[in-house]
Amino acid sequence: MIGERLALQDEIEKARKEIVSDGYEMSVGEIISLYKEEEIIIDPDFQRLFRWEKEQKTRFVESLLLGILIPPIFVFQNEDGIWELIDGLQRLSTIFEFVGILRLPEGRTASPTSLEGTDFLPSLAGKYWNSASDQEDNGIGRVNQFELRRARIRVEILKKESGPFAKYELFQRLNTGGAKLSEQEVRNCMAVMLNKDFYEWLDNCASCPAFVTTISQTERASKRQMHTELALRFFVFRNIPYDGKSNVHHYLDNALVKLATDPSFSKEDEGSVFNRTFALFERSLGEKAFKLWDGDDFKGRFLMSLFEVMAIGVSKNIDQIEQMSHEEQDEFVREKSKAIPDDKTFQKYKTNVSGSARLAHLLPIAENLLKP
Repeated sequence: MIGERLALQDEIEKARKEIVSDGYEMSVGEIISLYKEEEIIIDPDFQRLFRWEKEQKTRFVESLLLGILIPPIFVFQNEDGIWELIDGLQRLSTIFEFVGILRLPEGRTASPTSLEGTDFLPSLAGKYWNSASDQEDNGIGRVNQFELRRARIRVEILKKESGPFAKYELFQRLNTGGAKLSEQEVRNCMAVMLNKDFYEWLDNCASCPAFVTTISQTERASKRQMHTELALRFFVFRNIPYDGKSNVHHYLDNALVKLATDPSFSKEDEGSVFNRTFALFERSLGEKAFKLWDGDDFKGRFLMSLFEVMAIGVSKNIDQIEQMSHEEQDEFVREKSKAIPDDKTFQKYKTNVSGSARLAHLLPIAENLLKP
């Protein structure tokens, strides 16, 4: 028992050394000045996630004007002393957009936005940071500008001396489990932090027309980055063995870190297999790929279990499959897609089971089921 307590204490002490942090309160005016001088930066790939509605932006500005306590923002101090935003994107982007200084990913500055009226401040309706002209009284006024600039936000700083994965861990813990970002949006941001080239490569794969056609996702699912998650699953299932018990999202999180930081992972080779695999699916089944055969046609919604078996199975056998003629390849994929739902293991685990149980039983059979 004593030994266990000592082991735990050693682990805590070691983990604490991985996180070197500081923090203090700053005025909004100071944060605006840092942003203007590019001493605090927002990665463009983070900024594309800025999606607060006008009501949410207004309520945040209202909170600043009313002196309501604001949650802290989190930044990472890089080797040059520059602060990289980790958490607080919506809040800071709202301030910068309202003031008229928000730099958009494409390089231009966003147009200043107006506010809506609220229960406490109905006169905010139609108000801007500055009036459009001397003839219009649609600005919040100098007094309120001073009040907003003097509002204070606590800044928590992750110092450069922290461990190499500290900012990734912090971002994940701050954003996982809430409604702000989907699981894959969190992973996208983590990938940017870990290896931006890997993120851009993954994003490019997920946007491949053949892949987009065959996974046939809804617009809402795509906005939540489901297409990127499916591309990541493809590469993870091919390269990182599943232990049979981990939470699926935790498994994907850890696998992302391994792939993004592994210098031996060949994006060129894996990208080639990816493109060849989904070109075959597009040619043979199109948008009906990964949908169940009902005896007459492939119908219904995209089925994750069918994707996991078919996509991984075909990719593992792509060299042998491509030795056939195009007509034979297409027929092979269509017939396998019809037959797989009859497999006893697939029937048992295709739906209505946990993700961990599904992966544990279906991934091991994928390659053999799709052998020519």
